[in-house]
Amino acid sequence: MIDSVRNLMQAAARLTRSGRLVEATAAIQQALGGAGAGGKAAGQAATRPPTPDVLDGHVFEVEAGADAAAPTAFAEATSAAATFTSGTHTELALTCSYKLYAPPGATGRHLPLVVMLHGCTQNPDDFAAGTAMNERAREQGFYVLYPAQSAQANPSRCWNWFKHNHQQRDRGEPALLAGLTRAVMARHGIDPQRVYVAGLSAGGAMATIVAAVYPEIFAAVGVHSGLPRGAARSAPEALAAMKSGVAGASPAHAVPTIVFHGDQDRTVHPRNGEQVIAAVRADGAADAQIEQGVCGQGRRYTRSAHPAGAGSAAAEHWLVHGGGHAWSGGQAAGSYTDAKGPDATREMLRFFFAHPRPQLH
Repeated sequence: MIDSVRNLMQAAARLTRSGRLVEATAAIQQALGGAGAGGKAAGQAATRPPTPDVLDGHVFEVEAGADAAAPTAFAEATSAAATFTSGTHTELALTCSYKLYAPPGATGRHLPLVVMLHGCTQNPDDFAAGTAMNERAREQGFYVLYPAQSAQANPSRCWNWFKHNHQQRDRGEPALLAGLTRAVMARHGIDPQRVYVAGLSAGGAMATIVAAVYPEIFAAVGVHSGLPRGAARSAPEALAAMKSGVAGASPAHAVPTIVFHGDQDRTVHPRNGEQVIAAVRADGAADAQIEQGVCGQGRRYTRSAHPAGAGSAAAEHWLVHGGGHAWSGGQAAGSYTDAKGPDATREMLRFFFAHPRPQLH
């Protein structure tokens, strides 16, 4: 029996190192309880309440069934486990909840951070499931932060990108999101040259704002089905911009930008994606490299790649032909996803990691 337990624990260690944490947890549970009387059968997960984790005065709750739920008796396994924790942050009298994904073996490493801003009616869990960003973070080794908009701040849980008091530095939701990002960076030793922000719809519109007004934090931005900064300053203007697109003000500081937009989007007109790129390309978007392609699911797309130029940042525009108001290449487990399109998650990450923020001397 001792040999059996030892073999199971060694197997759990190997599974953990390879990132197969659910299987590792099952092996640990079998080793600790499955061999004895009354223990769980092999592969049958034990149920237990979420475990609170207090850090720097903030209370985090490890999700039941998350990778970090392995028994603490096996330190070798849990030290490398991924976590998906929840918390709250307050900045300038505004408070938001959030979830943070940390990949296996993140402790003590200066890893990148991707901030993901959900769309209206969504929440962090839904957005994580639909974009599969946590799975990519496990594979490539980076943190993912999902701020959550509250129903008190907006009844539909939209980020208030269209209100004038949420469009500037050191005010409103941009200050809240920047403060939360800084707090996570400090707490987890994030690589300051590799912090990125992306969003869908209202989240994409807010991403353009926070990237523009906090260029010292965010190295690049991904905008999916969103709008340019300055497209509206009221709800009626927002509806007009969403319907037809209006010229927005160029950001004070352009950061590398990648845009995905479906050409059949009936919620946010695809002209808005073009205007996001135009705001970044102060030199008139010259010398774009145009690629016509078809993804593995048969959906056609046009990719326009703009190199960095004088006064302009590098930019990519993906127009997804036949795509609607949904995350391209997303998973059915989340809302507002389109599995047929090119994989926006993978392409945004490729673009992000090719554009670290220049190191200050």
